[in-house]
Amino acid sequence: MEITMPTQTRTRNAKPKIERAAIELFISEGIDAATTRQIAERAGVSEGALYRHYKGKEELAEALFMQLHDRLSRLLIEAALAGNDLKSRVGAIVGAYCELADEDWEYCCYHLLFLNRFIKNDVRREDDPVSLTEAMIADLMENGHIPKGDPEILSAMCLGVITQAGQNKLYNRLKGPFSQYKDDMAAAIMAILKYRSSDFD
Repeated sequence: MEITMPTQTRTRNAKPKIERAAIELFISEGIDAATTRQIAERAGVSEGALYRHYKGKEELAEALFMQLHDRLSRLLIEAALAGNDLKSRVGAIVGAYCELADEDWEYCCYHLLFLNRFIKNDVRREDDPVSLTEAMIADLMENGHIPKGDPEILSAMCLGVITQAGQNKLYNRLKGPFSQYKDDMAAAIMAILKYRSSDFD
């Protein structure tokens, strides 16, 4: 006797397949070039199944980006509670990102590749990764853990250490697991936070 899977179950099972197929195609072909038909074919589902979850390709692409972007926010919050001293907090944050990257490098590649395309749609809010980093740096200054400075530029510099290293790995300039570089990245971020231009006068 043939057992038919309920439609609701089939639809639920189709979503992760669609999302993974989309990530692969968006990386290899680009968001503009990839089609919903190609995504459905790679996922092994009908095009209609894709449209049951997303209005179209652009909504799917942005949703995939924001899912990881928001996951990075949660990761920052959790890692920031790892310790009270500066070294522990920086190490925990860098380590958590590296762990995520090594767990699903393809998804992190997607986030890095299309950061400039979608970040402008992320309205400034208290819990986006950039605002969280700025708030953490301002708190460290307020409590005397690091010298006074501009949290916005320091945040950009700290995040740049990780994202630029990620870009270099994306283009095969860095080899092996991303986590093997975590100590060097943490040390660079510590230097950014602890020193000011006046220290070099």
